[in-house]
Amino acid sequence: MTKEQEAGLGLELATKRQEHADLDAAIHTLTSSRVADQMLIQRLKKRKLTLKDRIVQLETILIPDIIA
Repeated sequence: MTKEQEAGLGLELATKRQEHADLDAAIHTLTSSRVADQMLIQRLKKRKLTLKDRIVQLETILIPDIIA
């Protein structure tokens, strides 16, 4: 993997982590309001899980599992 590819994946990872944190905050706010649309909350949670899967993929690529 080239340095440019690694930098691109690192940037994507940082972006996905930020989006995941933003969704977490939004879900928490909507859940606390008690007037939120449950379908919207479910869609946000599904998007959050999709982001988490991509974050794990990127971490696996960028941080190899070295057995000591």
